[in-house]
Amino acid sequence: MSTAGTNTTEGFGVAVTREDSTWRCSLLAPELLDDLDGVITGLRRVASSGPVFAMLAVDDEFFVIVRPIPGGAALLLSDATAGLDYDIAADVLDLLQVQIPEDDEVDDEPWPEGDLGLLADLGVAEQEMQLIVDDVDLYPDEQLSMIAARCGFADAFSAILEKV
Repeated sequence: MSTAGTNTTEGFGVAVTREDSTWRCSLLAPELLDDLDGVITGLRRVASSGPVFAMLAVDDEFFVIVRPIPGGAALLLSDATAGLDYDIAADVLDLLQVQIPEDDEVDDEPWPEGDLGLLADLGVAEQEMQLIVDDVDLYPDEQLSMIAARCGFADAFSAILEKV
């Protein structure tokens, strides 16, 4: 596992649901930024006939999208190299059955791991997600705001960000 377990992780997590045509966003407890199992368990408890997923922005470094699916969770980690320093990133890689990169394998360019098409049915095609993830000039909250806009819940997402 990584060495970040003793540090306080900065950032935010947002649970996103849609009932009929109404999107709702709610802030996740800060401790869930270090608890992938807790995020997945919490999302599974949400009663919704529409989509349910979470978006986490961690330490202005990377983001994670978690979407429960039958038999597990669809996951996207925007930067696999974060697995070296952050428990939640290492946990995502573990669930994806992807080896955590070694320090000497990491160059300056981050790369995503997981399902780039996990929100395709909501308006973010795999190619578009790849473009968003590849834009290293954006902070994770900016990338997630772009995703929220593409899916149609930018206003609900922005309202939550004002609370962070």
